[in-house]
Amino acid sequence: MAIDWKRYDPAPLYDELINKPGKPRGPGKALAEYLASLDEGEIHSRKQAADSAILEMGISFTVYTEGENIDRAWPFDIIPRVIARKEWDQVSAGLEQRLNALNLFIDDIYNEQRIFQDKVIPRYVLNQSKNFREQCIGIKPPQGVWAHICGSDLVRDGSGQFYVLEDNLRVPSGVSYMLENRQVTKRVFPEMFESSSILPVDEYPTQLFDMLASISPRPQDYPEIAVLTPGIYNSAYFEHSFLAQRMGAELVEGADLVVGDDDCVYMRTIDGLERVDVIYRRIDDEFLDPEVFNPDSMLGVPGLMRAWRQGNVGLANAPGAGVADDKVMYAYVPDIIRYYLDQEPIIPNVPTYLCVNEKDRAYVLDHLDELVVKPANESGGYGMLVGPHATKKQRAEFAQLIKKDPRNYIAQPTLDLSVAPTLCGDEIEPRHLDLRPFILQGVRTDVTAGGLTRVAMRKGSLVVNSSQGGGSKDTWIVDEEN
Repeated sequence: MAIDWKRYDPAPLYDELINKPGKPRGPGKALAEYLASLDEGEIHSRKQAADSAILEMGISFTVYTEGENIDRAWPFDIIPRVIARKEWDQVSAGLEQRLNALNLFIDDIYNEQRIFQDKVIPRYVLNQSKNFREQCIGIKPPQGVWAHICGSDLVRDGSGQFYVLEDNLRVPSGVSYMLENRQVTKRVFPEMFESSSILPVDEYPTQLFDMLASISPRPQDYPEIAVLTPGIYNSAYFEHSFLAQRMGAELVEGADLVVGDDDCVYMRTIDGLERVDVIYRRIDDEFLDPEVFNPDSMLGVPGLMRAWRQGNVGLANAPGAGVADDKVMYAYVPDIIRYYLDQEPIIPNVPTYLCVNEKDRAYVLDHLDELVVKPANESGGYGMLVGPHATKKQRAEFAQLIKKDPRNYIAQPTLDLSVAPTLCGDEIEPRHLDLRPFILQGVRTDVTAGGLTRVAMRKGSLVVNSSQGGGSKDTWIVDEEN
């Protein structure tokens, strides 16, 4: 298992660390040389150290299967992904540009709707959006920001070009695992952090707190911030409790909050009711307020939308932000950037076919064996068809789904996703990966230095989600000039 990079050949795929056998890319040279200096026993002990740290730190995720919730240890690969800072600065600028435009778009949708009047986007796209909330029409949140936290998924193609695969604007998750990946890696490779200029990610909880504080209706040094969770059985509960603890915020469930006669939100405490200024909600819109959305919801807070509309509480992300999370809306983001910012997109979209368009639909139905087909409003890799890996029966079933509800499906080419060296048993093998950076927007915008790298642990697989067998790596943004 001792690593010999001359024997590692990812061709014909683009590898993030190794340019060609025996030749690491510039920003990853120090890491590649360090890994090659370790013998088989040392690599094995580092892997064991990572596994022990994950158990000791209680890093887990929940999988729903056959009516049961199963907690599993976080799947982690010890070999980091490395990106040059110079390259990342450009990506970071592109992510900031994208979220700026998306927030202008969401604000326009719930107010003037100029983008439809100017015929930049067809109105039917909005009329058939499952995440458009009529209850949000006319609302103007602080700074005009609706999506305060965004997790945009990036992929590289065979040339090394970054693309935005999708935007996650409703309740984006995964940032706690980015932070924990870094802590585990520091335990495994402490020497590398002493000798390399690896940009930190540890400031994220402080940046998150500052962003949330910036939308408080009561300007003060220490607003009362609460993280609203569906509870311990939610798959992301680890992250909810992790972020609340790191920010010094209260972790609450819907039953812990009440909206008073003054339309302010209060938290039940042993000392009585205490006002809450900002809620970082990790509950989907439809369960947020039973007075406005799903009347049967036991997770939300009756009257919360009323309090928000009156400007008495800050909500992040704002209800209705998911209208831009729609994968059909995604196809129009380059036009959205040009319209609101008068700029060309810094990071391109993956080419996308809209099945609602007759010409696109005909092409998709004729090329299902070559394309990835996704439903407009699903996440986590669920409900999609990876054409080249699907059976003839599965493709036929998807053809019927597309014909029945064409607005609900998009299709994209199967990119030659980049790979990175991954420890698979006793061997180092290339595995496909993606990247989810996190962008915060309030009075200012912050982009994480890297993000959550997810890796497909199965050979040849393009599915990186942990719930479907994927794993994760630490992401290093390396400043080569220092």
